[in-house]
Amino acid sequence: MSQANQIVEAGGVTPPATVKVWDPLVRIAHWSLATLFLVAYATGDDIETVHIAAGYTIAALVTLRVIWGVIGPQHARFRNFVRSPAVTFAYLRDVVLFRAPRYIGHNPAGGAMIVALLTLITGSCITGVMMTTDAYWGSKILEEVHEIFANLTLGLVVFHVLGVLLASFEHRENLVKAMFTGRKRAG
Repeated sequence: MSQANQIVEAGGVTPPATVKVWDPLVRIAHWSLATLFLVAYATGDDIETVHIAAGYTIAALVTLRVIWGVIGPQHARFRNFVRSPAVTFAYLRDVVLFRAPRYIGHNPAGGAMIVALLTLITGSCITGVMMTTDAYWGSKILEEVHEIFANLTLGLVVFHVLGVLLASFEHRENLVKAMFTGRKRAG
């Protein structure tokens, strides 16, 4: 008998079996990136040393996550959740119609969101580093591009949170909790 079958919650209800989905590196990187992005966004021009430290840490985390997306475990690998635009748009159509299939790992929309967020955050990191060099010190144009990347990222974060809430509702599972625990309902 498995461990899940031996646990009984209050009221005599046996909880559903769960499976390990997201490894600690994915979860720590996810929550660290979210927190550090908010710190960097909030400090901006006001607390430059904190903003720069957060930015460099974000750059390191993005680099680590991209490497992990190639060599990490099954649900961390990009090849297992990044889908074609056609598949992604078909999935989004099914979401609107409340008939989207449930995925154990990231769904096609989640995969597209990860790629988009990593791309925009990378753009913010590159432009941020460039602004610290002699060649681009004080460049107003580069500063504007950096801010555009940051604002677009913030917009995607809002859509990401809304998508997580919608998928949680549609499939009756707590995806936020799953990103903390690393486990999702098996069936």
